[in-house]
Amino acid sequence: MLVDIPPQQSAAPPAAVRPRHGARAAGLLIALVVLALIAVASIAVGARPMPLDEIWHGLFGYAGTPSDVVVRDLRVPRTLLGLMVGLGLGLSGAVMQALTRNPLAEPGILGVNAGAAAAVVSAISFFGARSLSEFVWWAFLGAAVVSVVVYVLGGSRSATPVRLALAGTAASAALVGYINAVQLMDSKALDKLRFWTVGSLASANMDTVRQVAPFLLVGAVLALSLGRPLNAMAMGDDTARSLGADLARTRIGAVLAITLLCGAATAACGPIVFIGLMIPHLVRAFTGPDMRWVLAYSAVLSPVLLLGADIVGRVVTRPAELQVGIVTALLGGPVFICLVRRKRMAQL
Repeated sequence: MLVDIPPQQSAAPPAAVRPRHGARAAGLLIALVVLALIAVASIAVGARPMPLDEIWHGLFGYAGTPSDVVVRDLRVPRTLLGLMVGLGLGLSGAVMQALTRNPLAEPGILGVNAGAAAAVVSAISFFGARSLSEFVWWAFLGAAVVSVVVYVLGGSRSATPVRLALAGTAASAALVGYINAVQLMDSKALDKLRFWTVGSLASANMDTVRQVAPFLLVGAVLALSLGRPLNAMAMGDDTARSLGADLARTRIGAVLAITLLCGAATAACGPIVFIGLMIPHLVRAFTGPDMRWVLAYSAVLSPVLLLGADIVGRVVTRPAELQVGIVTALLGGPVFICLVRRKRMAQL
């Protein structure tokens, strides 16, 4: 005997999916609120405590007083740069993890940061570069060259995540040794790079923000547009081709996005590690492997972590400051060890 199936039963699977989608959207909205709060805190909190009325006056009633200068000319550019650099590092880490299918990949581990830093050190010491506009192009060149070298050393088309990580680690070690050698031989380069090489937002100004903003904007748009093809690539090359993904174009776009984002962020603040590792991996545990959500969350939460670390660095050693690169390294080291020791990791 045939029994009719009630119509409402056939609608059950989509209804089961909608709460998951709604939870992701609600979580992203909460993340945006947290980002806004941490940005306000970055302007309000510093090495010197300031009352709220002085902060308000500096933002909306600028008259050139010392407090106004601290707020408008120092803390606001620092916050804006932290937002942009955090976004760049988070997106570049997420794209790199998807491209290499390695949940522990990030620009620092794969040598991209070190390549950008080595290029800038060379430009300062050997070619007389002094301005950020020059640093940016050298950083892009170094990031691109190291990306290609690591890819070739890792086996090119036959590269595996482990081989890429080993190649990146070897390249980073060699480049760090080169950077240290150049600084020891050139005292001027050492003075110029004393804070830059550990990663710092302390020297931020509006000129810096304006110079790196176009590169980070283009890189961010390119990275966010790669969500669908990166999802297809995660299923394997053959499946991705059957779904209509252009693998060569996707890989080139991913490398270009990583180079733009990481090169600009490194030129502006120096090499800051672990941001691109921690946030995409933690986000994936909540959103799942869908790169569209991973990229969106990484773009929001990575600035939260970077600005939060910068605030901690300004507060814990008052009236001095602890550079943000040191704080993120102190936080990222234990997190990295925990991720490596986990029996189950979020899959790509």
